Amino acid sequence: MQALIFDVDGTLADTESAHREAFNAAFTEVGLDWHWDEPLYTRLLDVAGGKERILHYWRCIEPEEASGARAAQTVAALHAIKTRHYAARVDGGTLPLRPGIARLIREANETGVPIAIATTTTPDNLDVLLATPFGADWRKRFAAVCDASTTAVKKPAPDVYWAALDALGVQAAHCIALEDSENGLRAACAAGVPTVVTPTAYTRHHCFDDALMVLSHLGDADNPVPELMDEIERRYVDLETLRRWHGHASFATACRPA
Repeated sequence: MQALIFDVDGTLADTESAHREAFNAAFTEVGLDWHWDEPLYTRLLDVAGGKERILHYWRCIEPEEASGARAAQTVAALHAIKTRHYAARVDGGTLPLRPGIARLIREANETGVPIAIATTTTPDNLDVLLATPFGADWRKRFAAVCDASTTAVKKPAPDVYWAALDALGVQAAHCIALEDSENGLRAACAAGVPTVVTPTAYTRHHCFDDALMVLSHLGDADNPVPELMDEIERRYVDLETLRRWHGHASFATACRPA
């Protein structure tokens, strides 16, 4: 294992409730009677990307208007308003990172293990989420940051992972990805990257059969991972734990019959 690749929304932080509230605030601001409750938003998360999610919903309820010549421009304007509302909810560290994320990133930085981001979220959303826990120069912690501006093709396509691997200069089989959703897992696996999944309330019903490991979270010393309670020495996920799991996955692949 030579590098780590992190998804963002749902993986670094449990952001989806803040996103849902921001979408609804944007709809209200422009006078739309749309409202995405939790069950509906859970289904809409199968569509990767905020703009794509708006357009998909619009096409479902008003297919003719959503096919108009100015549809893309309207969606972009609405998404920009949504991004402003999201920033207001997240700015100042009001949305904490998930357990173990800050610790694992610091450990990787301190030991020289390169880390990358592979996400479908926007650069603005990244800045507002990560500037508080890691400082305004948070990007220096990452060898590569691949986001919605990197590739037009969203997960579950592997394009953003291919971009991250190219920037890292590391083979897919020598990395571990950290994801929270089925779309993210499918994207990482399509790129050949073994993946650890930490689902959220919005994604825990997804299928994770191809994951290297599925855990409630990465844990910390004072917040152990429930699935690791039987491992006396390791109740949270660190680089040593990831290397061990990666080694097991590599061995299983090597021993698989042709």
